[in-house]
Amino acid sequence: MDEEVDPDPENVNSVLHQESSELLTIINSQLPTVIIELSKMMPGNAGLNINHLAGSAAARTEHIKTMLEYFRAASAADCCNFLQSVCMLCENIPMHLESRLMSVAGHTHISCSAVLEAPATFPADAKQLPATEPVSLRNTDVCEKSSPSVTDKKSSSPPSEPQLVKRPRIGKTSDHWEQYVVAVMDLLLSRWERLSKRLLREVLLENVWVSPRTVIRGKDRPDKTPGSADRGSRTPESDGDLGFSDTRVTLETFLQGCAGKVTVLVGQSGSGKTLLMSVLGQQWARGLGPVPSYFLFILLEFRQLNLLSRPLSLSELLFRHYLPPKGDDYEKRAIVDYLLSNPEQSCWVLDGYDEFHKKLPRQEVKKKQLDPEKPLPVKDLISGLLNRQLLPGCTVMVTCRARDVIDFEGISDRVGQLREWDCHDIKEYVHNYFKADRSVGVQAADLILSTPHLLAMSSLPACCNICCICLDYLLLEGRDARRARTRAISEVVMLGGGGSRGENRAQSGDQGGGRTGGSEDMMMDTINVTAQLPSTLTQAYLTVLGAFLSHDPERRGRTDTPNTVTPQESTVWLLSQYRSELCELSQLAWKGLESSQILFMEEDISQDVLKFSINTGLLTQVEVRREDGTLVNSFCFIHLTVQEFLAALRIMTSRDVSDSQLKKTFSLKTRWMTKSDQRTVFTDSLHLYVCGLASQNCTQALVEIARTSGGTGGKNWVQKRQALVLKLLDNLCHNNLTGPKVLELCHCVQESQDRKLAQKIVETRGTLELRNIRLLPNDIDALAFVVNSKDDNDIGLDFGACSMELDCLDVLPRCQYIYFLCFRSRKYGDKFAEKLSSILPKFTTLRKLEFCGSTMTAAGAASLASALQNCPHITEINLSDNNLKDTGIKHIADVCTKLPRLVSLMLGRNNFSLKAVDYLIRTMSSCLNIQHIRADEMKEMTVTFCQNSDFNNHKPKSEPTISLLNQKWSKPDMQKLAESLTHCPALSVLDLSGGHWDLETLRTLTQFLPRFNVSKEIIVNDSCSSVEAVVILTALLSDCPAVIELRVRLQRPVQVSIVFSGGRQKPADEISKILCLSCCGLLPADLEKVWRSLGTSSELTLLDLSSNSLGNKGLGKLLEILPRLSSIREINASSNQITMEGVLMLAGALCSHNNLTQIHISHGGREQVTLKFCPDKSEDNQQLKVFRINNSSLLPTNVTALCRRLLQCHSHLELDLSHSLLTDKAIENLLKVLPKMTSLQRLNVSHSITSADGALNLVNCLTVNQRVTSLELRHQAESFIQFDSVTAEHTSCRLNDFALNVENLERLLEILQHGPRLSVLDLSSNQLKDEGVRRFVDSVPVLPITSYINLSNNSLTQQGLLDVASTLRACGRVSGVEAGLGAEERCLIWFAQSEGCEKTLSVRESSLECDHLVRLADIMSLCPSLTKVELRNSLLQSDWIVHFVKQLNIHERGLSVSIEEGWIRSEEAVTLVCRCLELNSSIRTIKVQHATLHLSLRRSTELTSVSFVDCAVEGHHLAPMKGFIQKCPLLTELDLSHNRLGLGGAEFLCSVLPSLPHLSSLSIASKGTFVIERLSEALLQATAIQCLNLSGHVIGDAAAEIMTEMLPRLRSLNLSHCLWTAAGGLQLIRALGKSVSMESLSLDSLQLNEESRMCLSQSLRNINSLRSLKMNKIAMEQSGESDVFNLLAAMEGHTRMEEIELDSWRMADGGTEQLIRLLPVWTELRKISLSKNLISDRSGVKLLGALSSCSRLEELHLSGNSLGDLSAVRMALVLPSLTHITVLDISENKIGDEGSVSLSRAIMCLKKLAKLDLTSVGTSELCAVAASLAHCPLIQDVRLGWNNCGDEVVEELARVMPLCQGLIRIDLESNSVSVCGAEALLRASQSCPALQLIRLWRNKVSPSEAERLSQKDRRLNFSST
Repeated sequence: MDEEVDPDPENVNSVLHQESSELLTIINSQLPTVIIELSKMMPGNAGLNINHLAGSAAARTEHIKTMLEYFRAASAADCCNFLQSVCMLCENIPMHLESRLMSVAGHTHISCSAVLEAPATFPADAKQLPATEPVSLRNTDVCEKSSPSVTDKKSSSPPSEPQLVKRPRIGKTSDHWEQYVVAVMDLLLSRWERLSKRLLREVLLENVWVSPRTVIRGKDRPDKTPGSADRGSRTPESDGDLGFSDTRVTLETFLQGCAGKVTVLVGQSGSGKTLLMSVLGQQWARGLGPVPSYFLFILLEFRQLNLLSRPLSLSELLFRHYLPPKGDDYEKRAIVDYLLSNPEQSCWVLDGYDEFHKKLPRQEVKKKQLDPEKPLPVKDLISGLLNRQLLPGCTVMVTCRARDVIDFEGISDRVGQLREWDCHDIKEYVHNYFKADRSVGVQAADLILSTPHLLAMSSLPACCNICCICLDYLLLEGRDARRARTRAISEVVMLGGGGSRGENRAQSGDQGGGRTGGSEDMMMDTINVTAQLPSTLTQAYLTVLGAFLSHDPERRGRTDTPNTVTPQESTVWLLSQYRSELCELSQLAWKGLESSQILFMEEDISQDVLKFSINTGLLTQVEVRREDGTLVNSFCFIHLTVQEFLAALRIMTSRDVSDSQLKKTFSLKTRWMTKSDQRTVFTDSLHLYVCGLASQNCTQALVEIARTSGGTGGKNWVQKRQALVLKLLDNLCHNNLTGPKVLELCHCVQESQDRKLAQKIVETRGTLELRNIRLLPNDIDALAFVVNSKDDNDIGLDFGACSMELDCLDVLPRCQYIYFLCFRSRKYGDKFAEKLSSILPKFTTLRKLEFCGSTMTAAGAASLASALQNCPHITEINLSDNNLKDTGIKHIADVCTKLPRLVSLMLGRNNFSLKAVDYLIRTMSSCLNIQHIRADEMKEMTVTFCQNSDFNNHKPKSEPTISLLNQKWSKPDMQKLAESLTHCPALSVLDLSGGHWDLETLRTLTQFLPRFNVSKEIIVNDSCSSVEAVVILTALLSDCPAVIELRVRLQRPVQVSIVFSGGRQKPADEISKILCLSCCGLLPADLEKVWRSLGTSSELTLLDLSSNSLGNKGLGKLLEILPRLSSIREINASSNQITMEGVLMLAGALCSHNNLTQIHISHGGREQVTLKFCPDKSEDNQQLKVFRINNSSLLPTNVTALCRRLLQCHSHLELDLSHSLLTDKAIENLLKVLPKMTSLQRLNVSHSITSADGALNLVNCLTVNQRVTSLELRHQAESFIQFDSVTAEHTSCRLNDFALNVENLERLLEILQHGPRLSVLDLSSNQLKDEGVRRFVDSVPVLPITSYINLSNNSLTQQGLLDVASTLRACGRVSGVEAGLGAEERCLIWFAQSEGCEKTLSVRESSLECDHLVRLADIMSLCPSLTKVELRNSLLQSDWIVHFVKQLNIHERGLSVSIEEGWIRSEEAVTLVCRCLELNSSIRTIKVQHATLHLSLRRSTELTSVSFVDCAVEGHHLAPMKGFIQKCPLLTELDLSHNRLGLGGAEFLCSVLPSLPHLSSLSIASKGTFVIERLSEALLQATAIQCLNLSGHVIGDAAAEIMTEMLPRLRSLNLSHCLWTAAGGLQLIRALGKSVSMESLSLDSLQLNEESRMCLSQSLRNINSLRSLKMNKIAMEQSGESDVFNLLAAMEGHTRMEEIELDSWRMADGGTEQLIRLLPVWTELRKISLSKNLISDRSGVKLLGALSSCSRLEELHLSGNSLGDLSAVRMALVLPSLTHITVLDISENKIGDEGSVSLSRAIMCLKKLAKLDLTSVGTSELCAVAASLAHCPLIQDVRLGWNNCGDEVVEELARVMPLCQGLIRIDLESNSVSVCGAEALLRASQSCPALQLIRLWRNKVSPSEAERLSQKDRRLNFSST
């Protein structure tokens, strides 16, 4: 804020003295020319020049100091002149300093010759003051920063020096300026004269009220950049007040001191901003008002600036588009020069920024001055004025609407908002309007004040005028005898004006004349008008439109006006009479709305309509200047809302506005704007009027306007348009909207008067939340309309920080069925509470009231308490954050006993004391429904109650609780509290935390404690903190029998809990007590005190002494008392500074105490030390004891000593040394003792083995200890040795992640050769490389391995791979080799039980070269037992493959070869096949499927099968095969399925089929266009074909007819997915009936009509030979149960059925019953699929029972049905008898927890099960199912996805995985598996070499963890694919 200093000449020298230091710095930074000019003001320095300052900086500074000292002592006049010169000549002076200097210098000696050559001139009418008298800024309206003008004085500096910029000489210039100012005064006075003629009352600035706003300058603006969490979120709605305060000042006061500043006046459209600016100009012209009369007053309207499209200079803007001067260019130049020299003497009033089509640019960088002579766009000129880039120091005033204020942030100095009219203003205006008839004026005022939407309109002057016109029309239309009258209809209505700016054309007429009629007539008129009042804003405007039309002096058909009609009917009649004019006007309004145009030129409107519009007052004339400066007439609507209403009429009545245009313009525009909202000229009310016109009440009026000449067809179209609007509203009702948008939606629905829409708003919103917006009574009325539509359903209203007048509360009771009311704002105080109290009883359904964050005191609380007595249904009251104090809380507490349904009372942050707390506690004995009292440090207070209904229902009532937190209790206070508590009813919890008591206070509590009636717990956290306090509290376990637990922690945060029997979560079966004294700093001596205080408490079950200072001595004392603790279950002695000596003591205790079963130690005893006990079983030696010491550094001597202690343990023992550093010497010592530890069952050394030598030492135990069953060692990972009680039968050895060198390998081989027989040997990830692997495989024949060897991840090359493959030849027991050198290196050697078995070789992703294939062929040639070879994705070339095939030496067993490469497709596939056939005559079958070549080779055989399946082969590619096929007469199978053969393929088949007399199987399933007609004749001739696959083909009628001849001879036919005509299909289906030898029939996904279904049923009856029937997903048009029954009945004779698939038949229970009758005869059934058939649980039980006769069943598919627990129980009974089951699919059913247990029993019996699909079975409890897989040794595929299974299921699955060696795939997607579960799967997968994939997508594993786990094992897949 600028500092003000009185311009007193006596203190000017002192001010200079005070500011000398800062002035020294400022002047020192100026140009030398400036310093010289200032220095010349001292005597004797006239000849000073730049050379005098050329010396050092110190000399320059000294010179300036001398100058400042001179003027400090000079006369006041000289000092003033000096300071004025400093302000004008120096740059970068801080604002506060410049303001102070100019204020003190001011105009004291304005004629000082040192600066000015001529005195400043003032306008003639300005008041002159004597030159010797200082001018006080408090007595004039001169800006604080105004400066006197200077003359154009020549500088004495040389021409080469920089010239000072001087203000021009004032002589003639001032004369021209004064003349121009006078001309502007005349202009504004004449403007005012025109306006004042139409005013109803005098306009006085002191009667206009403004709400000031706190302005945030740019540099002070807080950072509102959204944080990382907010970015991307929706832009919040700005508040309704935009920072405007509730205080108000007059406009005259607000504008005081506006000179030199930017002032923004905000107001709604129609609030009178334009008129007020005219008043301001008129006052200036008369020498009055806040703007000094010697200023130049420039009033510019943005609506006219919109017309300026080309750039122009400041002078052009002033002279061409404001007021041209009368003189020549010299005069213009003189005026401009004066303006530029004295910018502070100009006031720029910029009216109507909201109508400006441009948006002012933001100034983000440092402002720089603009050239006033340079032409600029208008928006840049305006921006320059506002940002002080043009005419700095000038006064700027801007008017706009509230939404545009954000454009002036950082620019404006003050912002004020015009206040709406209150009821008094409205009434006064209405009385003035109807002054000719006072009685009518009274009626009109009463009607406005009693009608919400009219009252809301009337708060704006312009709209108040419209309301008066409306009521004038209604009142006059309602009388039989009325006089012709006209009234001036003015745009300027506010105060006479508003909304549409400009000069208005008035309609004048006689407003006088007596209105006759008695009081009875007047009363009847009032009643009639009240009944006819428009019920919505839209209907009000419709009535207003009728009122305007009734003012037409040339009103057509006047004599035809109906005499006995209501005003509404009269309005509709008038609309019909002026249909064409209204259509053109509405089109004009709509056009303006689309182009943001409110001014229309004369050429835009037809003359007839223009004349009519002016006569009726709908348009008003405005004079504007064109681009060239000429004045022309333009026209605008009487108010913006009228234009919007007419545009809405256009939308609703014109077919020219399409539905898409309507949808585009229809959006919820609130009056609360944000920075992201698009600016518009209009009031954003269009959507309201559109919604209002969608009401049925407006239909007839719309039809009259929309009806074409002579026609009546518009009604249907209008109703459709109305329905479209209602549909748009319906869509918005279901959207997620902000509070302002919801409120606006309520307004729209209210306008539509559609209660169904209103119901939809509240159906999805239990509470309507309104935040930070200003609410008006009509807003509450709109809410009431919506809320009341919900009938008896409850809804809440939440008003948060909303500005709300008390009048709003008068309207609020209109909202019925309110269950929740919330008021949160500091604006709400006692008056608000008192007003609220008067209406609260009217809310009969109110259950929840919040009045918090307010300023209510005890007085307001008393009012509320009185009102709440009449609210019997209230359940929750929140009065937090007020100022109730003790008295107010007492008022509220007293009324609580009278509220039977009260549940919660919140009274926090109310400045209360302990008295209020005591009062509430004392009332507990009398008020039995108090459930909980909570008070926290006199800040928070909450009381909860139980309802009386609980007593009436005899439900067990929970005991109350009391929480008195952070209270400062002394001993007397504690005695008083304890006395009160002893009289309290039974409490469940007493919380006295935060008290910080002394020992006496604590003893006082413990003395009273046995008398307390507490059932669960007493909490005293942070209330005692010494060991002595611990001893006092410990005694409670023995002194107070009710205390069963004591938990104490003395470290921060201090926690003390005294628990009673009711406080335990799980009640104990027997009496047990717990003592926890952790972090209490106990010493061994303190332990003695605790034992004495505890007494002989044999009931102690848990003792926690962790984090104390007991040491080994204290541990010894603890172990001594163990015999006394007969019931102990656990002792925690962690973090007690225990050393290895204590560890050995514990080991001895484990052996000597039978009930001590587990000891857990970490970090050598320094951290965790836990002892666990079980009931004493002295004779049970099978009980497992665990001694675990982790994360410890164990010396070899420690290991020896520990093991020797444990030798004394005769029970089964587990020794856990994980995460403990074991040196090689320590391991050697361990091995020496291990054979003696006969009771040892498991040795855990995870993360303890650091070297390969140490690991080999442990491996050596295989030779010295025959009890080892499993040895798994990994470098710094999980490692253990498992022992059996006797000699182990099966042993596995895994040694991973050790870098084994040659010596290590030799030693390992020696150990293995002399060790026991191993089932599994895993040496993966040991960096053996080729050399190590070669040495190892040489020893494979002599190694005793029975299952497999894993050599994966050993950095093998192709050479090493071949060495491994050679084991197939070298070792007869090797049954297979799997190798791959891809991303997951894989190398497995499988063994059989005996030699001579068939062998397989699989090589994947190994990048083999040609020479590798040659060696591989040699290996294969020397291995006669090798029967299967797979080479996949090894980058093989075609020539290499051909050469490889050529070299193959075929043995008697034959050989199957599969080669997969991505390029084996299309033409390359055909070429490769041809070359293979050409070079190897042993090929029996050859097939290319996808990208894999399959060869079956036998000695001395003929080619019998050729297949190209789904490998992109086209017909013309097959030409090379023709010769080969024709030479193979024994060919029996030809498969060309799923390719694009086309016509070429048909030609190929036609050419080769005749040469294949033995071809029995042909498959040409289609994947594209294939000409079956061309092939049908050839098929008919191929009489040997018995199996035909034509799936996917389009079969024409001709082809169908030919095929019917060949069907009878077929044994297998596949017509799945075929398309045919109804006739063609019928032919084929009939022909099927003749296929009596048909064994396999596939008819999946066929379209069958009713006739075809009947025919199919008959045909199936004739085919008794069927063994396989597939009829999945048959689309049976309009089928019913009878069709399903007929088809099933047709299968009765099929006794040889082996495979049947009937998926998606939706047969339901009826069809299932039919099928069940067939199953007993299908004894050979191997596969049945009934997925998605709506089979119920009960039908499932019957179905499974029937399947028991199908003893050969292998596959059972029942997915997608409704099977439940009953079916699962049946499975447990039936499936054990179906021993051949390999596939079980019951996914997507509804099996529960019990059913999963039954299912697990069934799975246990399925020894041949290979695939189990339980996806989405309806239960997550699948642990039993996972465990049952241990009994399925052949399981390969397990699917448990989409069941929400947790880690427990996965961990059980991980347990059984090592037992399922054939497991290939596990699907667990979309469950609840965490990282722990995934890691368990990772560990288990190491024991499953055949496993290829574990699906874990959509589980509770973060992306980073998923990536980490996938890198460890790529088989874990977390992606969606």
